[in-house]
Amino acid sequence: MSINLVNPWEAFKLNKQLLDAISDAGFLSPTEIQQKAIPIITAGQHVIGIAQTGTGKTAAYLLPMLMKIKYAQGSEPRALILGPTKELVVQLAEHANILAKNTDLRIVALYGGVGPKTQLDQLANGVDILVATPGRFMELYLKKIFEVKSIKTLVLDEADRMMDMGFMHQLRKIFEVIPSKRQNLLFSATFPAKVEKLSQDFLEFPVRIEITPQATPSKQVEQELYHVPNLRTKINFVDFLLHQEEFSRVMIFARTKESANNIYKFIERKVSGSVKVIHSNKGQNSRINAINEFKEGKLRVLVSTDVSARGIDVVKVSHVINFDVPNLYEDYVHRIGRTGRALQAGRAITFVTRAEEYHIERIEKIIGLKIPVKEMPAEVEVAETTFEEAQLMAREIDRQKRLDDPEFKGAFHKKKWEE
Repeated sequence: MSINLVNPWEAFKLNKQLLDAISDAGFLSPTEIQQKAIPIITAGQHVIGIAQTGTGKTAAYLLPMLMKIKYAQGSEPRALILGPTKELVVQLAEHANILAKNTDLRIVALYGGVGPKTQLDQLANGVDILVATPGRFMELYLKKIFEVKSIKTLVLDEADRMMDMGFMHQLRKIFEVIPSKRQNLLFSATFPAKVEKLSQDFLEFPVRIEITPQATPSKQVEQELYHVPNLRTKINFVDFLLHQEEFSRVMIFARTKESANNIYKFIERKVSGSVKVIHSNKGQNSRINAINEFKEGKLRVLVSTDVSARGIDVVKVSHVINFDVPNLYEDYVHRIGRTGRALQAGRAITFVTRAEEYHIERIEKIIGLKIPVKEMPAEVEVAETTFEEAQLMAREIDRQKRLDDPEFKGAFHKKKWEE
């Protein structure tokens, strides 16, 4: 689709309220997914959109939806957007409210982890667009809090993560209770077999829009890989990096809650600049407040497990640090996609021990490129690997070898103690 207008958004024949909101939000021109998806969604087609994080897919379905619904009407929802996590649902609702700011549309976010009172109060005032996690949606629907007979548009966002989190059963229940005559839109960063099966179950003759090869990192992100011998040296490396002024807004990803907490405590104690940590043991309000503070620039560092690898749209994240390599390989793309957003340059740094090289090899196969290996700066103090950590890494390497070769006995195979 060729767009040559003074305001390229006018090509989509959006109303003035939306055009003004787009301008206020600073969106200069449509991204590729927006150029391809908006006309097709506006025409009422079912769509499968496969686009990496940070490409503007949220606005690609929100703008046609807002154009279609236009203004507040009645008290029951006319569109439903489902997301896998509380964080993503909050993010999507915020995005919808930004684009709908010049309308009277009522957008309500439903998610668990908090009491439903505030959400019930909002629903009592009427709703046009529901943004929800599957669990909270079904919980309130079964209590007859709202009707679903007016829903004409259904969006599944981050469908691949929904499948990873085991939402298939809940989604089938939702498909059964909402009207069958509706427009269905499925958006996902990747398209594994489980998502393909889901799409076959509820999409009839969809138009498939694939913007980049599956699991391809953004070209705006400069990737770097450093071989680091052990946990203590990783901590020393974080200390070194955060003393560099250019690391102005940083997300650090850890594999476990324990690791995330330890990184957070170290930074809070040793490094200048505010820091918070989010993971599944943190209360919902605590997590949302930390994300908002990070967005507003009040936090320099946000430490997280993969609970927040997706769905956090923060412009000007200068760096992502993968303290640990993710076990779910697609999460590598989602983690580093937190930087390099909205056409900004970004930098993603990954620490790799010997026991994590196995995972990096598989990530590189998925993303279709070798991550450039850099030398660790001489200023970083290299700590000695403890006996316990060396044993743990050796056992993990043995486990990996057995995955590739079931006959492999390994260094920790039961020894023949007696001749």
